[in-house]
Amino acid sequence: MTDPVAKEPILVRAEDLSVSVAGAPILEHVSLAVRPREIVVLIGPNGSGKTTLLRALLGLVPRRGTVVRRPGLRIGYVPQHFARDHALPLTVKRLIEVYAPGETGAAEAALARVGIAALAGKQVATLSGGEMARVLLARAIVHKPDLLLLDEPFAGVDLAGEAALYRLIAELRDEMGSGVLLVSHDLHVVMAQASRVICINRHICCQGAAGAVIRDPAFVELFGPRVASELALYAHDHDHRHLPTGEVAAPANGAHAHDHSHGGGHG
Repeated sequence: MTDPVAKEPILVRAEDLSVSVAGAPILEHVSLAVRPREIVVLIGPNGSGKTTLLRALLGLVPRRGTVVRRPGLRIGYVPQHFARDHALPLTVKRLIEVYAPGETGAAEAALARVGIAALAGKQVATLSGGEMARVLLARAIVHKPDLLLLDEPFAGVDLAGEAALYRLIAELRDEMGSGVLLVSHDLHVVMAQASRVICINRHICCQGAAGAVIRDPAFVELFGPRVASELALYAHDHDHRHLPTGEVAAPANGAHAHDHSHGGGHG
């Protein structure tokens, strides 16, 4: 079956991207592209350069190589860490409005879409981890971006909340037609949601469909044979992929596709 995503124009492309800090290489010769309606998941050990890659695509760090963005590209970004000043009075609605000045109703609409309209008047400093994750996602989608860059956006969120939030990301991708580049530490989420997985450890070790990546020797070397074996069993039990429409595509070998939906966070 032809993948319709492969025909979409590229939103952002990096070619031979390298980043060094104080002479130490953080990224080396990374090339990738993200298209509309796909969820590309970056995985790798701590310190492998995942966050630096997102920041390089945003132009936030000095780099060598080329980054090309589609003209007029709108980007929504959720950083790995968001500092909250407990001494600064700031409501949720006001935080979102800062990123949508003069756009009447935009903040309310974004908060409603991520399911937290009731938090509009709450102080940002008092939010739980799950609430803050949704606020930052609302901030990222307030301009209806073409590309979402999400850097471990749900760290500190419990398993059930994480699963719901990953489902929400997939829904937003479908509604807005956005591309998604997501850094995740949860490999089971990778199996459930990714259109494509890129495993990096300063350079790209392997990439492709999740089921193929977890069988790659480079993946096994990074994460160990036990993790690879456990995920291979998981992949077998979830032997299907989702089209951009949300429908389940039949496996290429003609095997039965499971007829159910899920959003990640399987433990």
